[in-house]
Amino acid sequence: MITKIILTEDIIVAVSKLIDDALSGRRDPSHSDIESQIKKYGLEKGDPNSQGQSVGKAKRVRYVLNWAIEFNLDSGEKFIVGLLNLVRGVGGFRKGSQNYVGEEEIINLQQVMKNNGYLLDDAGNIGHLILDNLTELEMEEALWNYVRRAKKGQEDAALLTGTSKDLLEAVAAHVLVKLWGSYPQTVNFPTLLGQTFVALGLKTSVDDEDMRQANPVKKAKIKMETSLYELGCSINMLRNKTGTGHGRPFVPEISHEDARLAIEGMAIISEYLLNKLKNN
Repeated sequence: MITKIILTEDIIVAVSKLIDDALSGRRDPSHSDIESQIKKYGLEKGDPNSQGQSVGKAKRVRYVLNWAIEFNLDSGEKFIVGLLNLVRGVGGFRKGSQNYVGEEEIINLQQVMKNNGYLLDDAGNIGHLILDNLTELEMEEALWNYVRRAKKGQEDAALLTGTSKDLLEAVAAHVLVKLWGSYPQTVNFPTLLGQTFVALGLKTSVDDEDMRQANPVKKAKIKMETSLYELGCSINMLRNKTGTGHGRPFVPEISHEDARLAIEGMAIISEYLLNKLKNN
């Protein structure tokens, strides 16, 4: 069961479109319903109506979620699930209901959710998307979203929900599929990452002859590339191989600070590989 959804700008916009601000008539959820959810998750400081302002429901939701990104991400991610459950509960996803949010709004949210690794069905139920079933374009967009999240050190971005891969492994596999048409599914991680580096023309080890012939900039680039490869392999060694997709992505022996460094390291390497693929 999904208890929270990652907060991105596109998700915030798409979800707020479900909340009606009609000048005539009325459609639930009401301001009171929304306020109840805001208080439940402790987001009153981000609520303009709680601060003496008077804004519409859609704008109120956007304000709260944008505030949550900066100041209370965990609660914001839980709030958005509560809000979707609320919309579903009042009939917002059911055609014929007076609270129906509209076909266009639902289709738009479904696509945005899909790009972020979630499956939203027509009845408003939320599940994790099996990323392995995405098209190449959809997969790349989903990977970029995970990278952006991992760059902030957010732990749940390290393991890709719905797959057995972590972020860096998934990016490596994606790169090889794009360049070679497939990737070896039985090799160990250092081999997989090494093949990805080779496919992109990157170095995985320092060759003395290359270093002697290279200018200072080229030498620095070789060292940088090999350092990224070694960092990726080191991070993978810290991977929690048991219970993939559940709990911490890294072994419990490492500290929170080391885990955050590992997650941000995965993001840096993944971003570098995806940019190289784009410019290949």
